Amino acid sequence: MGILTLRGTVWDQPGSAVAAQQVLVGAEGVILAVENCTPSTVDEVADPSVIAGVWVGPALIDAHVHLAFGSPELLLTKAVGAVRDLGAPLASAQAWRAGPPHPVVAVTGELLTAADGYPMNGWGAEGFSWPVSDPGDAAAAVRRLVEAGADLIKLALEPAAAQPVPDLATCRAVVDTAHAAGLAVTCHALATEMIVRGLDAGVDEFCHTPTEVLPDELVDRLAAAGVTVISTIQTLIDGGAGGAVLDNARTLVAAGVPLLYGTDLGNAGTTPGVSVTELEQLAAAGLGRTGALHAATTQAARLPGLAGRVDVAVRPGARTVLVVLDADPLVDPTAWHRPVAVVAGGRLIAGSAHSGPVLPHGHTGTR
Repeated sequence: MGILTLRGTVWDQPGSAVAAQQVLVGAEGVILAVENCTPSTVDEVADPSVIAGVWVGPALIDAHVHLAFGSPELLLTKAVGAVRDLGAPLASAQAWRAGPPHPVVAVTGELLTAADGYPMNGWGAEGFSWPVSDPGDAAAAVRRLVEAGADLIKLALEPAAAQPVPDLATCRAVVDTAHAAGLAVTCHALATEMIVRGLDAGVDEFCHTPTEVLPDELVDRLAAAGVTVISTIQTLIDGGAGGAVLDNARTLVAAGVPLLYGTDLGNAGTTPGVSVTELEQLAAAGLGRTGALHAATTQAARLPGLAGRVDVAVRPGARTVLVVLDADPLVDPTAWHRPVAVVAGGRLIAGSAHSGPVLPHGHTGTR
């Protein structure tokens, strides 16, 4: 189509916005210019290369999804420009990284867990997990994932229903081997004891808000360690975690622990696309709506697996996936549910007339 012109109030880090602007996007997806508009050019026009809305900004980044129960192509049409798949057979997951148009995808491959541990007796029974029994076994598993192209490593510490979990020495071997290869480790841990084990092992991130109320000293330790927490608040509430998750989210934000946007797509109550409810939970936890938007864009773009691969700036030279909305999402977050347009790679991918099937709800349980 050549150059696309996107018109509306442009949002860019650190969050400033100027009314009556337009963004020019080239055929290869590079932003060519961000310009002020004269009143006459803001008027709606019939030219199909001009897309007029109220707000123009970056697509969101979902830091915790399971694409085996969704669709990367559908996510892109619904204003999600990048995701991290945190648990799937690596051979399948690698296929999601190729063949645009789709979001930028980072993958962990299989979860590392204890023999007969979570999630081997549930949703992860068919090749979604990799049992490790001791430090040597763990180091070998990490090396195989690295060689196969994983972007980061996921460690599962889930003792619910008396499931076994890797011991501390095995966890440390996972982390040390991953770090030696230049990869970070994200950790599934919901209980306080498992948060402590993950910290003792040196993990870089926890991929859920914990579901047991965290003692103050553990919150202080999380903050001092500089680890990140991925929110997944709403699906945890839908799964019955209740007030502990909300209390922990507020406490983590108050302590300065980075709490970033992630939905755990594939679990109870999730559907492909932007979760306005998750954004509002982040806002209510103390980030406010602007902070929640940063947690799903500027901050998420620096996460392991995505850093250096995702643009979120609306500036000349960037290759940002852009969204045009019919309202300012900081005022009306539901605007994310009805994008006027999604532009990626210089192409008009979708607009409000595009829709797709919702995710089946047959898969439950936190991943």
